[in-house]
Amino acid sequence: MEEDPKLGAGANAATAGGVNTTPKESAAQAVGATTGAAQSTQKLDASGAAAAYPSHTSLFGFRVTYRAYVLFLLTAVYLINFVDRQIISILLPFIKEEFQVSDTWLGLLSGLAFGLFYATLGIPIARLADRHSRKHIISASLALFSFMTVVCGMATQFWHLFLARMGVGVGEAGTSPPSHSIIADLYKPEERATAMGIFALGVPLGIMVGFFAGGQIAAAFDWRVAFIAAGLPGLVLAVIVHFSLKDPPRGFADNRHHETPEQPPLGEVVRILISRGAFVHICFGSALSALVGYGVAQWVPSYLVRTHQMDIGTVGLVLALIFGVCGGIGTFFGGYLADRLARRDVRWTMWLPALGVTISTPFALFFYLSDSVVIGILAFLLPATLGAIFLAPALSICQSLVPTAMRATTSAVFLFITNIVGLGLGPLAIGMLSDMLLPAAGDASTALRWSLALVSLIGLWAALHMYLASRSLRDDLAKAE
Repeated sequence: MEEDPKLGAGANAATAGGVNTTPKESAAQAVGATTGAAQSTQKLDASGAAAAYPSHTSLFGFRVTYRAYVLFLLTAVYLINFVDRQIISILLPFIKEEFQVSDTWLGLLSGLAFGLFYATLGIPIARLADRHSRKHIISASLALFSFMTVVCGMATQFWHLFLARMGVGVGEAGTSPPSHSIIADLYKPEERATAMGIFALGVPLGIMVGFFAGGQIAAAFDWRVAFIAAGLPGLVLAVIVHFSLKDPPRGFADNRHHETPEQPPLGEVVRILISRGAFVHICFGSALSALVGYGVAQWVPSYLVRTHQMDIGTVGLVLALIFGVCGGIGTFFGGYLADRLARRDVRWTMWLPALGVTISTPFALFFYLSDSVVIGILAFLLPATLGAIFLAPALSICQSLVPTAMRATTSAVFLFITNIVGLGLGPLAIGMLSDMLLPAAGDASTALRWSLALVSLIGLWAALHMYLASRSLRDDLAKAE
């Protein structure tokens, strides 16, 4: 029986009950597997690993498969991750006003201060996740970045806030690679993009919560209170993760659970990844997409305030709906459609995001250059949707291109490239370009408008790399089998 993928988001779904099963078949249900996966579970039973892994649990009063609960829990962690990461974007106008800093410094604060440590520490932490408890790494990292977000709210000088944002980046480096590895162990290759799509919903939902809550709290109280309110829920969730999450057997969904491969040296992993042309192009395509996406997410609130004189509460509400609803649709269906289209031709996993970015770029330009805020926002709905579809297919394919012992490290390498370029340089590039254009533009609102428009053109470059990845994708996937 095929599991409803909505279970991964905590939806009310019926479980597969009322069927007589053998003990071995019951073990297969430990990860909600289909009949084909049950055969692999029989091998795992010999070592007793499956018997120790939970089959079902209760989620909001409903009995669901344990793998659905794990996916829901990891998605919640990713949501909190993005709330704490992105809330600063809605607060930039307040921070600029209080500390009287340039757009370049705001770009450094929202981008490189976080992204440098987030990207570089991801690889060594992922190496630990490939050998040790992923649960402990996720819960400790979640607690750290949540605490540092609270510390952001206690900053009295700009450099205090800068250092606290560095601490947030250090903590967030430890959640995504282990999460990707766990999901890949629970979901078969043909289900993996959908599962990653559900997990990636943490991005738009986290941005939505950050924009809405941050805008409303800052308008009603203070920007510092918004940081503190954003950090506290993660401390509670860290305790839940520590006591309720269990690591699945590594390689379970790929029928490699009976193998105990040694972790290869980092140099060998990098050599293998470089030899996979699809991986290289996926990384660069995703990095350029992230440069545009992170840059826009950080600066669009300031653009709407400066250019269209919108108040911060309204900006937070509008952007919360756009990034939450449109981004959520694009993120989930990017994974769902990639799984379905890949049954015809696996290259669709890259063709789909390439088409999405290409189609959405002209609409993004119209949004930035339009004098009508209503028409501009309506045009922005399409880029907010199609610009999000690349993430789930990219995460899924990266996990499928390597053996199980390399998965967390592969995820970290992917995130390093994506985030050092996208998160580290995206907000900074827009801020620096805005300052450079200021003398010619004449005012800060016009400079920021043209800066956003020029950076959005990089999306076409990203689409080219996604297309190039498709050309060697089938051969590279065959090498991993």
